[in-house]
Order: sequence, then structure tokens, then C-alpha cells
Amino acid sequence: MENKIEEYLNNIDLDIRKTKNARFMDQKVTPDVLCMIADCVLNYLESKNEENIKFSSTDIWKYEYSNTNIKEIFGKTDVSNKKAKNEYDKFFQQPLKALAYAKILKEEKQGNKIYFTVLNLDILQYIAIKERNALNFLDIYLKKVLEDSGIWDLFENFFINNTKDNFNILKSKYENFIIQHTPINGKTEARRIFTKVLNPLAFKRQKYGTSKGFFSKDIISNDVLMYNRKNWRDITKKKSETREEYEIRAKLEVQQSKDAYVKYTINKAANIVRKLHSPNSELKDDLAIGEATQVHHIFMKSDFPQIESYIENLILLTATQHNTKAHPNNNTRIINKDYQLLCLLAKSDSVEKYHNIYSKEDFLFVLKIGLNEEFSNNIEFRELKEKLVDLYNVA
Repeated sequence: MENKIEEYLNNIDLDIRKTKNARFMDQKVTPDVLCMIADCVLNYLESKNEENIKFSSTDIWKYEYSNTNIKEIFGKTDVSNKKAKNEYDKFFQQPLKALAYAKILKEEKQGNKIYFTVLNLDILQYIAIKERNALNFLDIYLKKVLEDSGIWDLFENFFINNTKDNFNILKSKYENFIIQHTPINGKTEARRIFTKVLNPLAFKRQKYGTSKGFFSKDIISNDVLMYNRKNWRDITKKKSETREEYEIRAKLEVQQSKDAYVKYTINKAANIVRKLHSPNSELKDDLAIGEATQVHHIFMKSDFPQIESYIENLILLTATQHNTKAHPNNNTRIINKDYQLLCLLAKSDSVEKYHNIYSKEDFLFVLKIGLNEEFSNNIEFRELKEKLVDLYNVA
């Protein structure tokens, strides 16, 4: 899919010097937020049963699916809270405008309101699947913007000579470029967006980036890129609370957010698999009769929480397949190993067939965790299935 994104963007001129638009990237355009906003848009469009419908950022953040998940996961207040309007505007509008700059969405103004429509559904769906997809998109997109704008060489030189002195040169030249070619409000705002531009690129190249406006002490890690990465110490202590009461409440809030995120990602993954394969079972055996309604974890989430939200670990089955074979006698605490192999072979076929949705790399990671077995990224699907059969025969 990354190649398709590159091909699509190659036909678009993203030169900042021509668009005069500094909002090609913004503070709220992080991989986790971008992924969730794309998912919210797709769910909103599905609820309207129309892909080409116009929508505003307000339509998306007032949609119940968005409201529920963003409250629980990001700790936002309810959309009905007027005090939160400015924050919600930024949270939804900034990712939408970045997608519009990339021509994934079309942006048009009617009166005082901005409306969006979808221009490239495939890429939007790809971004919505998982945060890593959103990060992959940002890496390709940001590089293209900087190339078209004639300043990619500044970033490339910094990544080659990844030092504090070269960081300061890059930062200064980037700020001057943005101020010269856009109406952005001074260096402070340019610096805020610079962080969001540099760090995804640095992470993908395993380089140092920026932290709090300075050259980072460490190579940029994935968690640094995310919006929702607070721990209990980030939560403000109330004046009326004792230290012990504060710690209990803060840790509980963080855990509730994590639990909500896990629930959201599992449900989203199950919906993706269901929509992709319904009404047919992925596993074609004698029990694949009638509508497939059960999304089954090939490796149980209770045993392998690390891969519980991977669509490559989920398979669509009929109720009979699920309740009599995958889980013998409908006992969801046990797995039929022989049927697990059949599920993996069928999933392998799905991953190969729908390579724009599934990731071979992620499927191999699922196998690594579930089977404690390494597979080369270059392995062909035919050979992979043969090795899986051999592994289960030995077991």
C-alpha cells in the first residue's frame, strides 16, 4: 500500500511555496489521532450510507461513535460541553486539513464553514486500520511535501549527520522558510509544527530528533510521536486531594484510558475483518455453510494480549466453525490446535489476497508471538504454509 500512496502523491504538487499553507501539518496530527479521525470519518460515512457525502469537522466530533471513543481513550469531555469546543475544533479539524492538503480529502468553504469529501477512500481506509499505517502515511506524505518545497535536502543532511549543530541549522532554516512562504504567526508556531514534521521522519530512520524544542537526547521512539501517551504523573492533582488519593485516582484514570483503547482497537479490528469477508467464512471446509458471523482470535487474547488487536490474528468463521471446531464444545477457554492450523493457513491466503488491507509483516509478527517462531520477511506464502504444517505436525 505504501507504493500506492507514493504513486498517488507523485501526481500532486504539494509545494508550500505555491500553496502558502503552513497547515500541511499541525500539533494534533499525530499517528494515533490521525488514525482515529480517519476511522471516525469512515464510520460516519457508513452511518449515512454514502461515501461522497459532505461533512464538517463538527459533524464528525458530534457523531456518537467519535464522542464515545474519544472521551474514553483521550480523556476529552463530552461534545456537549461548550468549554471544549475550541479544543475539539483543533482535535478534529487539524487532521482533516492535513488529509485535505494531501488530497485524500477535498476541502471547500461554504460561507463560514469548511466541508470535506473523500477523494481517496483506499488510502483513508489504510490510515484508519492501525496507528502504524498512519505513521507510514505521514512519513511518505511529509517527505513528498518537503521534496516539492525544495527543502528535503536540509532534512536529509541532518539525518546523515545527526548532530546537535546540524539540528540547530535545520531548525533555523525551516523556521525561516515557513515564515517566508506562509502567513504563520512567527517562530513560536513554526517551532511547534516543526516537531510534528521532524519526529515522524526521524523515527522511521531511527535518528535523533527534537524534544521540547531542542536536539533530543535519545533516538526518537514511537511513544514520543503519540498524542495519547500520558502517565499518571501528567494528571493534575486537585487541591483537596491528599498525595495518596491523587495517585490512586490518577493511576485509575490512566488504566481506564488504556482499557478503553484496547476495547476500541479490538472492536475496530473485528469490524474490519467482518466487513472485508462477510458473509463468507475465510476457512472453506464442510462447516462453512451459511453466513459467517463470528470473528475468532486465532491466538487467544487471554494468552497473547500483545497481538489481540491485530487483524492478522482475527478470522471470520461461521457460528458452527467457531463453536464446535475452533473452540470445542463452545469452550472459549480452549483452542483446537488442529483447527488453529487450518485457521492460520486460511488467514495466510487472506493476507496474500488482500495485501492492501493486511500486512504480511504483521502476520509474521503474529506467528512469532503465537508460535514463538521466527520467519523471514522474504518468505513466500507457499513456503510459509508448508512450514506451518511442519511445525504443527511436530507439535
